[in-house]
This record gives sequence, C-alpha cells and structure tokens, in this order.
Amino acid sequence: MAKITRVRFKNGLRLLVVPREDSLTTTVAVLVAAGSKYETKEINGLSHFLEHMCFKGTEKRPRPIDIASELDGMGAHYNAFTSHEYTSYYAKVKNSAFKGAFDVVSDLYLHPTFRREDIEVERGVITEEINMYEDTPRNKIGDVFMELLYGDQPAGWNIAGPKENILKLTKEDFISYRAKNYLPEATVVVVAGGITPARAIAAVREEFGILKRGKKMQKLKVIEAQKKPREKIITKKLEQTHLVLGVRAFDMYDKRRYALSVLAEVLGGGMSSRLFKRVRDELGAAYYVGASPDLFSDHGFLGVSAGVDNKKVETVIGVVLEELARFKKEKVGEKELEKAKEHIVGDLFLSVETSDAISYFYGGQEIMDVKLTSPQEAARRIKKVTAGEVQKVAEDIVTREGLNLALIGPFKERSFLDILKV
Repeated sequence: MAKITRVRFKNGLRLLVVPREDSLTTTVAVLVAAGSKYETKEINGLSHFLEHMCFKGTEKRPRPIDIASELDGMGAHYNAFTSHEYTSYYAKVKNSAFKGAFDVVSDLYLHPTFRREDIEVERGVITEEINMYEDTPRNKIGDVFMELLYGDQPAGWNIAGPKENILKLTKEDFISYRAKNYLPEATVVVVAGGITPARAIAAVREEFGILKRGKKMQKLKVIEAQKKPREKIITKKLEQTHLVLGVRAFDMYDKRRYALSVLAEVLGGGMSSRLFKRVRDELGAAYYVGASPDLFSDHGFLGVSAGVDNKKVETVIGVVLEELARFKKEKVGEKELEKAKEHIVGDLFLSVETSDAISYFYGGQEIMDVKLTSPQEAARRIKKVTAGEVQKVAEDIVTREGLNLALIGPFKERSFLDILKV
C-alpha cells in the first residue's frame, strides 16, 4: 500500500499525495463538489458548461490554444469531467513535467475568465455533445433510467442539461455558481505518481493558499418513492433495443456495498457471468449485457443493461428477472462465489496501476467523504463477503414494487409492466 500523505490547509482545502517510486508519470487532479446535483432546474447543465469554459481561457492563458499547446508540449494526457456529485480537472505527465502540469491545472480551476464571446461559441459545442448522446441509444438509455428512477429532481436530470438552458446561461450565472461552489473547503487536490509529498505540498500551498472560505451551496436530498413497478419507453426505430432493468439500492456509505458488488459480478460482471451465459451464449440475443451497482451520496441502484434483438426483448427481460429472483431463493455456490470475488479483486488491482487511476481511486473517496480505503483493504472486504450476505442484500432490494425498466426501441403503445415480476 502506498503511503498517503493527507493535508488539510487552513482554508479547508484538502491535499492527497500518493507517491509511487517506480512510476514514470505523475497525475495532478483537482476535484470540487460541484456536480449537477447542486443545480436548480433553471441552471441544470451549468456545472458541465462551466467545466468546458475553464478550458476556454484563463488570465494567464487567454485562448484555448494557449492551454492546449502548453499541455501538448509536455506530452500530457489531460481532460475534465462533470458527474452528478463533483467536477474534476486533471493532467497526467512524465515526472519531470510536474511543475508545468500543476501550473496549468491549477490555473484552469483558479482563474477562468468566462469571456462572453467564448460562452457563445461553446454553446454550440455543448449542444452538439447533447445531440451526440441523444443519437447514441446505448449512452442515452442510462439517462432515461435515471429519469425514470428519480423524476423531476437533480438526480433525475441530465448532467449536460436541456438545450434550452444551454442557450440562455450567462456569464453572470457562471460567476455566481462558481462563487457558491468552487470553494477550498469543497475542493480536493490529488498528486499521484513519481512525486515527493514535500514538493506537492509546497506547490499546493503556493497556488491554493490564497483561496478564501465561502458559503457552500448545498444539495437537495434525493426523494425516493416507489410503490409499484415502473417503465419508461422511448419509441425509436432501431436495429436493436437498448434497455436498463434495475432496482433501487442504497448509498455509497452502506456496508452492504461489498455484497452488492459480488451479487452484480455473479449476475453480469464478466463473460462467465450468469447473464452473459444465458443471454449471449445460449440465446444469442445480445452483444453486450452486464450488471453493475451505481451508488451515490444519498441513493443508489443495481442496473442490468443490454442491447437486445428486437424480437427477443421480452425473453431477455424474463431471463433477467429470473436471475434476480434466483439470488433470493438460493445462495450462490462456493465455486461461483470465489470466482466472482477473485474477478472483482483482479479488476480492481489492474484498474489502479497508473498514476491517473490511483489518483481518482483515492480522490473520489476523499471528495465524497468516504473513509480512505486502499485497494488492498477493499480486496480484503470483498473476499470476506459470504453467500449469506449476497442473499440478504438481494432480499433487501429485489422486490416487485421496486422494479424499473427503461427502454429505447421500436415499440409503440407497448407495455412490459405485465411481466415485471420477481
């Protein structure tokens, strides 16, 4: 386990340093608790739009090309992303380029200019990004499922927002939102890879020490209410149907999350999983099919996603429901349980080999106020999961009244509610 240095500065900003002596690269990442769940309906999409605008120019680097050319000149891999819970900016570089990468990433976070002419240009970029997702049903179906689960509240809104919002957001909106959210006490800086703690601490203190605390905008608590199965069908002429079938679960702090991970692995976590064998290998009904938990700060779900032969949709839904119910009726066998746990642990270890991956492994925990858990400790907890715990978590969350089906396909005036039973 890497020895992590964790520093909380006087202004509330947190720094994690994850040194790896044999790493050829260093990643600088800044995470801020300013995701779409902090928005109101009128400004839904602003968090993501703001992330784009930080790359349009800063006081020191006024043009997008100034930012891109400098990072490209270091051989950097760099980007940013916005989620429901937080936004992040990062650059991964060879160790010798740490200072330059840190200077650029901190500049993006600290000194964006939000020029009006850049806002106008970026409206078109984001509108086309929204169009791209709308035209990609495999991506779009996830948003449809979230809307089905959570409805007209932040958890149910699209992170990119509706196009009508993108067309009317103003410079003043960006400045106001940033002042309420981009605050030191809501920010985590992670430096991982071939770096010493002393050097990282000095860099962060110099750039971020000037930040002043403020009054942070708070999220609305997610309201969950469901008394019967639900469906949301988007009618579209497609060669295959894309669907997500799932159940409500719990938040990311729940101790049952390890058992849920094992359940999802057995169900649809790999090419030897139950759903892969039945839906793809036996029925030939799908190219992709899988299951995974998605847990947030105050809600979560287990979802099964698949792209299915239009003629076999009802059959596949039936198989998924059978397999969900099976977890309640019988315990997972010892051999299957151990295989699933080893697959999860193997995937985990492989996924944190690089400096950028390990930075987000720890940074994601820190920004969400999860007690820091190393990959080795997470592996130990996965390996301790019993068949009884898997069965118990299935009994807790797999109920008929909690079933939800989102679907995009060539179905007009067709309902699947009559088969949603476990």
